[in-house]
Amino acid sequence: MVTGGTGYVGSWIVRALLEKGYTVRAAIRNKSNISKVRHLLDIEAGTPGHLELWEADLLAEGSFNDAARGAQYVIHTASPFTLHFKDAQRELIDPALKGTANVLNAATGSGSVQKVILTSSVAAVHGDNIDMSAQKLSEFSENQFNTTSSLNHQPYSFSKVLAEKAAWQLAEAQTQWQLVAINPAFVMGPPLNSRSGSESLTLMKALLGGKYKTGIPDLKFGFVDVRDVAQAHILAMENDHVEGRYILSAEVCSLYDLAQQLKSIYGKKYPLPVRKVPKFLISLLAPLFGLNRRFVRRNVGYPLQFNTTKSRASLQLSYRPLLQTLEDMVGKMEKLGMVQ
Repeated sequence: MVTGGTGYVGSWIVRALLEKGYTVRAAIRNKSNISKVRHLLDIEAGTPGHLELWEADLLAEGSFNDAARGAQYVIHTASPFTLHFKDAQRELIDPALKGTANVLNAATGSGSVQKVILTSSVAAVHGDNIDMSAQKLSEFSENQFNTTSSLNHQPYSFSKVLAEKAAWQLAEAQTQWQLVAINPAFVMGPPLNSRSGSESLTLMKALLGGKYKTGIPDLKFGFVDVRDVAQAHILAMENDHVEGRYILSAEVCSLYDLAQQLKSIYGKKYPLPVRKVPKFLISLLAPLFGLNRRFVRRNVGYPLQFNTTKSRASLQLSYRPLLQTLEDMVGKMEKLGMVQ
């Protein structure tokens, strides 16, 4: 069973499973909305696997029970990823927490599930970039949990750490299935359909569309290819020796450096950023960038690094270069008519 199977990451996971011949139960909110699942049906037609569509709602207790019953594995990717919301509790925290409980309780009650792979995030590892130096770390590893996010500051990150901690508590309370958490950095790469509302695609559209052409903050992220994230889920699912958490990050770079990589591919085709905006100016103009001043103060200009030894050694995951990720991403978005 895969939750969030029509999403940006979930779609690639479903595709990888179908290509390997699995029967995949995609648990989605409305299976009659063919436009949202058409790309999965098209993928199934060209693979040896079999796709089943099951209806379930993150907030509806027991709604995943039928889909989980008889399944050997559960991959739980469904959780809101949005930076634009009116009510963080209702739109981020509740779906993340209640959804995780509903899915994992369904796994426990299934009588068949042996392993659950949870799509968490590096947002569950740290909240702000300043956390690394504040904790006197040279890099973040799987040993850290986010302690600085809250309902009022970085609520998306808060939802991820709450959900992952709740998952570990539920895992410890039973003996039927094993839990593995996948903690990707900022996910980039080609979408499988044009309807995805991923913030990753929103960022790329903003970069290519000229929103930051006069300048962009010196803001660092870890980046990882969506196809590598999907592969990590499959590797974690199939290998008996994996355990615990796995940070995924191919490369850390600033948004400015990301734009420079795009410029090396596309030259002047797109109005990409031409300079870094000084931190004091970003702080003054924060609302224009969709940021608040506390976020700017705690993130812009600070170093960031992730230890990915565990994912490379234990999962034996090979990361695509970020330049390839960006080229494939923009190429697919152009093909789908998502950018001009």
